[in-house]
Amino acid sequence: MKTKQLILALALGLVSNLSVNASEIVAATLILEAGGEYSIGSMEAVNEVIRNRAVKRKLTTRQVCLQRKQFSCWNSGRIDQLLAKAKRHPRFSEALAIVNGSPTNYTGGADHYHADYCNPYWASSLKKTCTIGKHIFYK
Repeated sequence: MKTKQLILALALGLVSNLSVNASEIVAATLILEAGGEYSIGSMEAVNEVIRNRAVKRKLTTRQVCLQRKQFSCWNSGRIDQLLAKAKRHPRFSEALAIVNGSPTNYTGGADHYHADYCNPYWASSLKKTCTIGKHIFYK
């Protein structure tokens, strides 16, 4: 998070623990976005999107995950509560292993995705790379 965003998040009570490392934030994002998906590569694919955005936007993976309105899982509540929820998920250690493991390429370089039940305005302007489980990926 950029300094001004972090100060605002602290002021609004959205984040209380500055010591949470990037791996935990990214793993929580994988869980909250795709932890219920059991298709091969589902969490890896979300991790790829995060990594690809980080490179493209010259941000950290933590910054990418917590950017406003980028991952819907973070839009609806307090970061510390959502992180705690993700850590209780039975697949959290699997998500951490994905984050800390070797990069994968299930998505062909995707930096965007959405659930198959929605149709975001930006989808028609990007190239679809694949569908994994209930998510459609683009670049």
